[in-house]
Amino acid sequence: MKNFIISQAPHIHSDNTTRKLMRDVIIALLPAALVSVYFMGFPVLYMILISIGSAVLFEYLIKKFVMKTKPTVNDLSAVVTGLLLGLNLPPATPLWVVIIGSFVAIAIAKMTFGGLGQNIWNPALVGRVFLLISFPVFLTNWSYDIPSWISSVDAFSGATPLGLIKEGLAGGSSVQDLIAANPQLSNSQMFLAKSGGSAGEVSAIALILGFIYLLIRKVIKPHITLSILVTVFVFSGIFWLSDPTQYMDPIFNLLSGGLLLGSIFMATDYVTSPMNPKAQIVYGVGIGVLTVLIRLFGSYPEGVSFAILIMNSIVPLLNKYMKPKRFGRVK
Repeated sequence: MKNFIISQAPHIHSDNTTRKLMRDVIIALLPAALVSVYFMGFPVLYMILISIGSAVLFEYLIKKFVMKTKPTVNDLSAVVTGLLLGLNLPPATPLWVVIIGSFVAIAIAKMTFGGLGQNIWNPALVGRVFLLISFPVFLTNWSYDIPSWISSVDAFSGATPLGLIKEGLAGGSSVQDLIAANPQLSNSQMFLAKSGGSAGEVSAIALILGFIYLLIRKVIKPHITLSILVTVFVFSGIFWLSDPTQYMDPIFNLLSGGLLLGSIFMATDYVTSPMNPKAQIVYGVGIGVLTVLIRLFGSYPEGVSFAILIMNSIVPLLNKYMKPKRFGRVK
């Protein structure tokens, strides 16, 4: 008769696996990916596929020939990293730059620490920030060919909504003048589909649909995402109320840039986010505050990527000092 080891309660069983969780994340990202291809054309599809393919290839080669362990590409985590990286890049990014970003995300940000579950920072964001610092010309090039089924115009060239606002304010224009001159800055336009930005930033509603799917599937909890969004709304609202000619309204700040993409799909990463709800709220508030500060006073018009990576760095401290009450303890 075999020996059985009985541990103390509670006994919790779940059929969730890494592969199932990653599959749900991929499904949740599909609306944003499909909308981006629809509005920006097949070059975006090629960029996303190259990003995914190179991420999977780098992880396989490193696991097999460098770490000499069984490849783990079947858990789909490398697919998610590649997909997120592709959605975080401008549509005109050269494919060789995309491959470099995938290498940094997988080889440096993920595998250097031992692989899935051991990395400190979100791999896709590390890849994106590395590319932004190393190849700023490519990562701030928002021009792309518009598909013929969308418009008779051959190409779109221009800054992101956040970039337009930052440049316009620096030139002495008011927020009201900038909105009147640029229809793409309207909240309704950004909610449905905006023309400027990274591939995954095209449509807010597509990202929100992905968020709802993840909540229904119980892949993520709402604490982090909602704390980020509420903080950005309140904090940016304070600046807006103080001077609406120099600061955009809170709704604009929620819909613009990569805030929704980052708060839904990257700030909630299991490995790089806190474990308990109280710490998750503090983590989300920190990301929200940093995002607004970087957007308003930093050199870059966008701040979500930097804010998430900074808060990733203090997650070990949050987990250490904001531990949940031990099971069975009265106090």
